[in-house]
Amino acid sequence: MERAHVLSGTSSFIAWKVNIMTGQPFKIGIVGVQPGRSWAARAHIPALRTLADSFEIVGIANTSKASAQAAAAEMGVSKAFAGVAELITSPEVDIVTVAVKVPPHFEIVKAAIEAGKHVYCEWPLGNGLAEAREMAALVKARGVLGVVGTQARFAPEIEYLRHLILDGFVGEVLSTTLVARGGTALGGGTIPDAKTYGYLLDRANGATMLTIPVGHTLAALRDVLGEVVEVSAITATRRPTATANDTGEKLPVLAPDQVLVSGVLSSGAPISIHYRGGAARDGDGLFWEIHGTEGDIRVSGSSGHVQMVHLSLMGARGGDTAFHAIDIPSSYRTGWPEDAEPGNVARLYAKMAQDLREGTHTAPSFEDAVAVHRVIDAIERAAEGGHRVVLT
Repeated sequence: MERAHVLSGTSSFIAWKVNIMTGQPFKIGIVGVQPGRSWAARAHIPALRTLADSFEIVGIANTSKASAQAAAAEMGVSKAFAGVAELITSPEVDIVTVAVKVPPHFEIVKAAIEAGKHVYCEWPLGNGLAEAREMAALVKARGVLGVVGTQARFAPEIEYLRHLILDGFVGEVLSTTLVARGGTALGGGTIPDAKTYGYLLDRANGATMLTIPVGHTLAALRDVLGEVVEVSAITATRRPTATANDTGEKLPVLAPDQVLVSGVLSSGAPISIHYRGGAARDGDGLFWEIHGTEGDIRVSGSSGHVQMVHLSLMGARGGDTAFHAIDIPSSYRTGWPEDAEPGNVARLYAKMAQDLREGTHTAPSFEDAVAVHRVIDAIERAAEGGHRVVLT
């Protein structure tokens, strides 16, 4: 088995080098495609098809070959692998995209790295900080590229917001406040179906309101405003059961539906975050204000899942007595899918291709993922211990 991994890794490395030298598309195998509902089907495959010069989808692997065959046929992908192991060890595959639920991330990513493959893993990278750290160490030791799917960082509104802050629109940032909703399946008291969404109800699975929408938002917020260096927190489960809409059964909820964080950024500016379970009553699910010495900016959206929705910016400066819409320059959107989900994922994949071809470090790495996991871990420890946690 060990020798097989070495041989597979060697052939993959040679193919990867050939792709770089010839400009051929990188060949991707995707783990976890369910047509019509999975994130890979909704976002990854449409995103990759807009980047045909850089990527080719060579096959799909699911929990069974029959499932993979059905998905490949419906999505128009040529090959269905017999299983995840066959996809990972295939010399046809340069990059393994891991788009399954969080608990198997570690096992699949580890096997892909050991086979010498580059990896795009959906966020959260691991089920907790320890797994994320180990995966980051494995990528570094093997010399392959590990990219994590914190695609909100490349949303056009977030990229332009970063530009506005750097350009001094608000002056010196004095504080920032963010209030958002976690969505129907996360803390809302109902889930669409038990089989698909039931695992979100148990914190032990690593997929909660704190780790998913709060994590994506933290990744974007850190890009715009800098590191979070100190936190105190309260988490609470106010809805102890959730109803599965498909069966009507009530399931126990063991994950927080209220997350409140106060802290300090590396600049010294205070930060306040409150995520609430469920969907917004009026479709206004995100309020993020950045307050500065010269002005203020507000970011809004239909959900606290900033990685999945279109955002809008409003600003006020100087003597303004009202906020005004801030238009995003067309250059930030031109050439990308209009829908936020595949659009943001496509921008991230484009960064991955650039890094592979040019040796740059523009895509969110596993080390970047560890940094976000560290903030989440600090929030959990602060909430559990009832004390402030300093991130060093």
